[in-house]
Amino acid sequence: MATPRAQAAFEEMFATLGGHPCKALLANHWARLVEMVQNAEMLERYCADPDITSDRYRLIPREITGTGIGIVEAMRGTLTHHYTCDPNGICTSANLIVGTTNNNAPIQMVTKKVAQALIAPGKEPDQGILNMIEMAFRAFDPCYSCATHSLPGQMPLEVRIYKGGELFRRFQR
Repeated sequence: MATPRAQAAFEEMFATLGGHPCKALLANHWARLVEMVQNAEMLERYCADPDITSDRYRLIPREITGTGIGIVEAMRGTLTHHYTCDPNGICTSANLIVGTTNNNAPIQMVTKKVAQALIAPGKEPDQGILNMIEMAFRAFDPCYSCATHSLPGQMPLEVRIYKGGELFRRFQR
């Protein structure tokens, strides 16, 4: 890692997980935390750097151009923002392509693989199995931890089992 506290956090994680690369899906959260420690340390450095925070580098727009696009790498993937504004600077449209969109294919593949591994023929999936399927896609994208809940406080999970291309069973909560 590029910073001392992040390096210490990485070493603790690596040792705790056995001292070798780990394929445990939930270890992603710990790795993201180590990255966030490094990001915080780097941000602290940047904020203290007069070459970056000097007024020489701050540009105040002289006019509203009507459109703005930004792309940034975030903890859950690449975020693309595209905004348009009217002549008064009021946002008239926003198009956000977030990490979840970019991660959709791998999320679907992992969820399918976990469901296929856990749901045995002739055995009714219980709440524990549904929780483990949910855990698979939540580990992929930390925003799912909050965003997938409905107002009653429970995620509307649905599992469909197909046999010969036809819907065989459906489970939901």
